[in-house]
Amino acid sequence: MSDSPSDAPSAKRLRTMHPLLKFALELGPLVVFFVANGRGGIYLATGAFMVATFAALAVMWIIARKIAVMPLVSAGVVLVFGTLTLVLQDDHFIKMKPTLVNALFGGALLAGLWLRKPLLPYVLGDVFVLTDQGWRELTIRWGVFFLVMAVLNEIVWRNVSTDTWVAFKTFGYLPLTLVFAMAQVPLMTRHAPPESKGES
Repeated sequence: MSDSPSDAPSAKRLRTMHPLLKFALELGPLVVFFVANGRGGIYLATGAFMVATFAALAVMWIIARKIAVMPLVSAGVVLVFGTLTLVLQDDHFIKMKPTLVNALFGGALLAGLWLRKPLLPYVLGDVFVLTDQGWRELTIRWGVFFLVMAVLNEIVWRNVSTDTWVAFKTFGYLPLTLVFAMAQVPLMTRHAPPESKGES
């Protein structure tokens, strides 16, 4: 029978998104934003970015039948701030969007930790297995990182041209995030439960 228990693992694999595809779906809207800005300016870029963001979410849903919390929240902020940018013809809104998103993520992570309800395991718990101390340390690091990125975005957009800010958003933000994520591998390895280390 096609719906036998033995088929469950393969069904699960079909709904698991390859990391390279996930990266492409995150990078795609940023590349669209950069190209559209070069061709038609920040307002065309904002509209194209909104369309590309929700197209990427649709692809994520089609492939994995779920959308992670972070891209979903980010898309919601893109919708609100992108709409304000276009309706009011004020590019300050789209420039402040990364500030708000990063401050929201950083504040939520650190507040959850302070309230003894860490949120990071809910985001990454289906990918990584860590000890409680590991989750605590990783949450602090990611919380501080997001707050630093919020401050960095404010510094950049307030002191450089729009084209330079767009280039930073496209080619600076995601690489910095990837480098930071890779730098957390030793911590995650150190705080993996003994049984997980044995399996690896």
